[in-house]
Amino acid sequence: MSSNAIDSPALNELIATLSTGTLKKQLQAISELAAVDADHTQEAVEALITFVREGLATGEPTAAHGSAYQALFVHSSKSAQSFVTSDMPSGLIVPRSEQAVDYRDLQMLLVKREYEAADKLTTQKLCELAGERAMQRKWVYFTEVGQFSVTDLQTIDRLWRLYSEDKFGWSKQHELWMRLGQDWERLWAQLIWKSAEGKWTRYPGEFIWDLSAPIGHLPLSNQLRGVRMMDSLLSHPAWK
Repeated sequence: MSSNAIDSPALNELIATLSTGTLKKQLQAISELAAVDADHTQEAVEALITFVREGLATGEPTAAHGSAYQALFVHSSKSAQSFVTSDMPSGLIVPRSEQAVDYRDLQMLLVKREYEAADKLTTQKLCELAGERAMQRKWVYFTEVGQFSVTDLQTIDRLWRLYSEDKFGWSKQHELWMRLGQDWERLWAQLIWKSAEGKWTRYPGEFIWDLSAPIGHLPLSNQLRGVRMMDSLLSHPAWK
């Protein structure tokens, strides 16, 4: 990560933005703080650590706190690495499950912004929720979605939103779906799962595996089997 020269007043303004800015401004401030020059690195890193701690203290860390944690996770400074490895080695939250599914590996892939691998693992987690037969076939029937607990779906969704600057997740897809009048064709186009000409996006090469993707682009679903799986997922009580 390249370093950016900055003076003390500008640095203080960035730090203040962490507490007072909109999500967009917070994310920009985090990016700039993570890349300040060596003369101000320690102060910037300490500000990011304090910000993450404050988010944890609320019990509801936001996508800005997730972004700050991601910045600290890859930062080369000793204080950043000490904080990550000693205080928070497993991510921002302890993922909850009512169906004895472990989401810690998913959280770490998302922390690292390995979104393609996280998408594949998300499908695997859904199969675990659906049971042994789904795990063997490696995909989920729409009739199995109803047995997924609200807690588990919300946990997976929270992880995606927390580490994607609030761009990805089923709840984001649900918001779009409702806003578009539950029109599937319009939703596919909005998510770029289909082209304007009606051609399905080819997996995996034509999907976007970084934050340049549109809101709701990830995680994927097996919508190519029809809309029933996606309908069951977006109609789940978890989003009500």
